[in-house]
Amino acid sequence: MAANEGTRTYDAVIVGGGHNGLVAAAYLARAGRSVLVLERLDHTGGAAVSTRAFTGVDARLSRYSYLVSLLPQKIVRDLGLDFRVRARTISSYTPAERDGRPTGLLVGGGEQRTREAFARLTGSEREYEAWQRFYDMTARVAERVFPTLTEPLPTRDELRRRIDDGTAWRALFEEPIGVAVERNFADDLVRGVVLTDALIGTFADAHEPSLAQNRCFLYHVIGGGTGAWDVPVGGMGALTDALAAAARRAGAVLRTGHEAIRIATDGKRAEVTYRTADGEGVAAARHVLVNASPQELALLTGDLTPEPAEGAQLKVNMLLTRLPRLRDPDADPREAFAGTFHIAEGYRQLATAHAQAAAGELPAVPPSEIYCHSLTDPSILGPELARRGYHTLTLFGLHTPARLFDRDNDAVRDELLKSTLAQLDAHLAEPLADCLATDADGRPCIEAKTPLDLERDLGLPGGNIFHRALSWPYAPQGTGRWGVETGHANVLLCGAGAVRGGGVSGVPGHNAAMAVLEAAA
Repeated sequence: MAANEGTRTYDAVIVGGGHNGLVAAAYLARAGRSVLVLERLDHTGGAAVSTRAFTGVDARLSRYSYLVSLLPQKIVRDLGLDFRVRARTISSYTPAERDGRPTGLLVGGGEQRTREAFARLTGSEREYEAWQRFYDMTARVAERVFPTLTEPLPTRDELRRRIDDGTAWRALFEEPIGVAVERNFADDLVRGVVLTDALIGTFADAHEPSLAQNRCFLYHVIGGGTGAWDVPVGGMGALTDALAAAARRAGAVLRTGHEAIRIATDGKRAEVTYRTADGEGVAAARHVLVNASPQELALLTGDLTPEPAEGAQLKVNMLLTRLPRLRDPDADPREAFAGTFHIAEGYRQLATAHAQAAAGELPAVPPSEIYCHSLTDPSILGPELARRGYHTLTLFGLHTPARLFDRDNDAVRDELLKSTLAQLDAHLAEPLADCLATDADGRPCIEAKTPLDLERDLGLPGGNIFHRALSWPYAPQGTGRWGVETGHANVLLCGAGAVRGGGVSGVPGHNAAMAVLEAAA
């Protein structure tokens, strides 16, 4: 394919300036390749951005993506990123009521405190010991699987041999995760806390035959080779700002306000047509890397469009003048909200919520989880807000598939937000509304995003935060060497929809860059 007269040819044109596209741009530019990034929005970062979400309020919230687990330190080192994370001192707190008394399960703060918390809730140390055995098993899997994410795809048999643990393989890769949860744990609340990692952005039951919940669980427990979820210092935008800086420093050209509308390729050369406020343009390339969903890729290339995977989450951002007090007299809000605060996430509650949503109804008791970024990283708050004791809260609701919002997104969002916050209020000694800050116009500092909102704001088909159902971290039939290949030899998928994509990881961006460099070697 010959480039149009006056059209510059790049070694790589990257469609989409989200974090994966920026990772690919930085790697390729550092390797001496000419790189152009085309981003539809007026800023790079995609879903991994920090935003002043409330008018006149000096707080930069991680508006969409909000925690880091899957980003390999290899990428941070390779690209020389000025980016840090901090570990949360508390893993989770789950409020409960037992024998008519408010109580809860605090996981973290040292082995002895955690052991005592399990015994106080369940009446013995059995569940704690089961917890230790179960997560020792997932830690062994994490240690073996995580390093493979930035290597060529292993086969299923190769990954199984690498894990070298038949019990773990059966529990995570072959049986529905509900089987392992029920086999290992007896307490309903403990079972629910374990299961939640299988349901983040994934609409599935614990015993879903497709094992979509297992794949989600796996990615949530292997991050960093430990499964720890860390807080990005400066908010999620600090990562994408560092990536954009690294890409520019290496020579990549980043163009915002440039929407790719068509990719034409003969397998050796390609042309990307894009639209700006001033009209259309064309960029020629030896390789095109698409940091967008598989649906968007198909639209750009004119291929058959796959069915979008449905998103299933409610994302709520809040700013508080103070953390609310809890009904549990033994719970310190500064600890309870520092980790993941589980709400209405007992095992039976999760099953009921899923069944109701599958029947087309909003869950009567919507499950969700909350954490406070500013307890671990106060730098996201302006100095005056920090001095006055303000805090952020991030809430992530489960089992709310996009189909529930089709009839009236705004009305259903308001209804769901109200019932979700009511579940939180049931465990508080004061209403959350009394703690909400107000913006410069006197409005409460709270915003909620449904799957349809994410589809509109970020171009995520169905509002799915993973772009499509998560894949196993091994080579499915017909997949190429890196899991980023498409039906066009010089067009690669470098977004979350690639094999081993999903979450804030940079892994698809790294792998697409490696595929390009190998092809040119």
